[in-house]
Amino acid sequence: MDYLLEIKKPIAPELNEFINLFNDSLSHTDGLLSQALEHIKNRGGKRMRPMLIFLIAKNFGSVSDITQNAALGLELLHTASLVHDDVVDESTERRGQASVNASYNNKVAVLVGDYILSTALLRISYTRSDVIVRELANLGRTLSNGEILQLSNIRNQIISEDVYYQVIRQKTAALFESCATIGALSAGGNEEQVNAAKIFGRNIGIIFQIRDDIFDYFDSTEIGKPTGNDMMEGKLTLPLIYALNNHPNEYMDSLAKKVKSGMVNSDEIKELVDFAKANGGIEYAEKRMKDFHSEAFEFINHYVDNDEIRKALTAYLDFVIERQL
Repeated sequence: MDYLLEIKKPIAPELNEFINLFNDSLSHTDGLLSQALEHIKNRGGKRMRPMLIFLIAKNFGSVSDITQNAALGLELLHTASLVHDDVVDESTERRGQASVNASYNNKVAVLVGDYILSTALLRISYTRSDVIVRELANLGRTLSNGEILQLSNIRNQIISEDVYYQVIRQKTAALFESCATIGALSAGGNEEQVNAAKIFGRNIGIIFQIRDDIFDYFDSTEIGKPTGNDMMEGKLTLPLIYALNNHPNEYMDSLAKKVKSGMVNSDEIKELVDFAKANGGIEYAEKRMKDFHSEAFEFINHYVDNDEIRKALTAYLDFVIERQL
């Protein structure tokens, strides 16, 4: 099944309009800024976040100018955060393409990120909706807090599944949560509908991040990062956290602490990857994705009547859990 084709069916005109508006928002006549923005536009991407906004908006009403400007604001805010994150993480690649800081330098990357953030604020202001402005302002704060929590967790020697979820809820999950929320808000959804959409988006975001984390245990040039890249950055993710907590092993615990201290080498990371795989870490992470998938599907059962939107949102959920990159 072509999930993306099914997802786009009810929102194809709106999505095309969004892509044109997004590209126009990242256009500039200045030489260096123009080059850097063009570099970012070339990443393209599947537009998972705006597609979710438009599907939720259509479910509760229609995609309006308010919806488009809210979607633009969120996607630009997310884009700016990625540019800044690459500087913080000293990343040289993002999804197989050179990062802005690698192509230019950190100063350029920070300033380009600031420019995109300001553009996001401008588009958000066009919604003329106080509640959407507050939602996206809080999203920016949550994303920053999530990054700081992740950095502080690297220094924390306790290996906790609860802390893992705290981090991803304030990072990836927060983005999808806001997508569903502003989609419902922009279409005039009532309080119950908005809250239900919010939980739906949060569950999608958690699934999305767990799937991303599973990728880190397998080598793939398509994903754009080598096996164990998260551990090289000091991050322990769900498959290994489960294996360490459910199959005690002093040697593996010592290697996990080396990950957190930034002293681990590639051979030791391979040992940790193999340990997670051999002790049910991947299977457990996949089970947790299915749990969140079932919870998310309750939203579709209770709040989605239109058959085309229902098929699209079901395809969206299935794509997030089954995607290969």
